Amino acid sequence: MSLHYTPSHASHRHSSSQQYRVSPLPPPQVGYSQSHRPASTAVGGYPGGYPAQRPPAGPPPGADPQLWQWFSAVDTDGSGAISVTELQNALVNGNWTRFDLDTVKMLMNIFDTDRSGTIGFAEFSGLWKYIQDWQGVFRHFDRDNSGSIDGHELAEALRSFGYNLSPAILTLIEQKYASGPSDGYGPPPGITFDRFVRACVVVKSLTESFQRLDTNRDGWIQVNYEDFLKIILSAP
Repeated sequence: MSLHYTPSHASHRHSSSQQYRVSPLPPPQVGYSQSHRPASTAVGGYPGGYPAQRPPAGPPPGADPQLWQWFSAVDTDGSGAISVTELQNALVNGNWTRFDLDTVKMLMNIFDTDRSGTIGFAEFSGLWKYIQDWQGVFRHFDRDNSGSIDGHELAEALRSFGYNLSPAILTLIEQKYASGPSDGYGPPPGITFDRFVRACVVVKSLTESFQRLDTNRDGWIQVNYEDFLKIILSAP
């Protein structure tokens, strides 16, 4: 099976008047471990099955007190680590919808560096900064301040990252990551913040997978069926 890719030579100019700096896309960690934290068990439990009450843990030395407060608020079961469910419950878009589960899993995979299935405070600190950086990117390209990214804004964002994609591919991306199903009339729904992040990371991940196989940099690769499926299924 042969696939064709036209390498991009686009560059992005930054204006001093722009409020938000567009950072390069952070490198994604492809895939997601489905291992979750086991149900909490009693530590030093009392007779009769009543668990002992753990004293509240304080912030690690040198930790930002505000960030620790946010971490503790997300860690609703007080386990000292954040699960997928706790993270999804804590993350909302500008329209107050929860982050979709696939985006939350992607974030967990990027920042769960010890592959425990949860996010500790140090990992949470990196996640917090990552989301803040992406918020700046999102606001920069949300030209009409609608709280979502439309097709033209998506094309501009991806072009600034160096991806000159055809209108047909851009339409597919817009339809795939739109916030809701289109009824076939008028423009498709916009892309919310969570889906915008995932769309950009997926494009970057797939492009890098292609480029690793395009050893002579001619925009063509030859790949067997199994390797092709591995590339697609390993995308965030």
